[in-house]
Amino acid sequence: MHTITVIPGDGIGPSIVDAARRVIDATCVSIAWEEMPAGLSGIEQYKDPLPESTIASVRKNKTALKGPLTTQLGSGFRSVNVALRKEFDLYINLRPAKSFPNVPSRYSDIDLVMFRENIEEFYSGIEHYIDAQKSAAETIGIVTRFGSERIVRAAFEYARLNGRKKVTIVHKANIMKYTGGLFLDVAHEVAAQFPEIICQDVIVDNMAMQLVLNPHQYDVIVTTNLFGDILSDLCSGLVGGLGLAPGANIGATAAIFEAVHGSAPDIAGKNIANPCAIILAGAMMLRHIGEPAAAAKIYRAIEETLREGTQVTRDINPASTVGTSEFADVLIAHMQAGA
Repeated sequence: MHTITVIPGDGIGPSIVDAARRVIDATCVSIAWEEMPAGLSGIEQYKDPLPESTIASVRKNKTALKGPLTTQLGSGFRSVNVALRKEFDLYINLRPAKSFPNVPSRYSDIDLVMFRENIEEFYSGIEHYIDAQKSAAETIGIVTRFGSERIVRAAFEYARLNGRKKVTIVHKANIMKYTGGLFLDVAHEVAAQFPEIICQDVIVDNMAMQLVLNPHQYDVIVTTNLFGDILSDLCSGLVGGLGLAPGANIGATAAIFEAVHGSAPDIAGKNIANPCAIILAGAMMLRHIGEPAAAAKIYRAIEETLREGTQVTRDINPASTVGTSEFADVLIAHMQAGA
């Protein structure tokens, strides 16, 4: 029995998380879900967007499935997502971008994995106005040898474990000679310990262009926080958008799996949101907790459903009348048929 914290989230969060839970439960993996509030529901119940009870649940269970959250000020947190990453030192932001059949996109056969450092640099939260008139502001980006080493090592270890052939280090060391330079130097030191894996480094602006021109030349990508945030969304765009973009935030003692898109309050309660991203995040979660066969079941069901192309949500097929809940039903039926 696995006990997993589930945070339904805001907007479309509760409906897509419910769909994901039903699909995950249909794999027959034994899971006890511990539902906890955060975001707007946390404010409503506890006047806190990240209640202590939710933090305690994640700390105890070590694994969580999280719906999208609306960022609100409270308890000194700029965002609940950032607060969770810092609370549990979730230094790996893992974002796969993989092509699926019948999904409108400019490319096919894309299979990229982005490792974004998740704690340091310009998202450290060190910023302030530098004058009383608030006419100028400063953000300080902190890059450490420790933080750089562990994210780059995670990328190379993932490549080795999953039979990936190449890791690309993305940086701006030509201009940011100290922070970018430190990250790049440490990355090459780590790369030398994995001689069987091809290593290259690419300046971030060139990387953005190269991903648009020919994304097939890349495999595993590792970079700093800000660049990873931007490039991971670019990679999602190569395979059809954020509706198919799962994400994982992983640390030494906890892991939180999520859809990376927003809470879309304008379509909340309408049963039209695409739950694919959170369901794919659920499959990532199953692999993380040692249930790879169950994860593969979900992945096959999504692939078959998208290939057929008729029983999908309207963002994929505008002629479809299938909603969030019905899409989960279709996936479950596929899994049962293939059992």
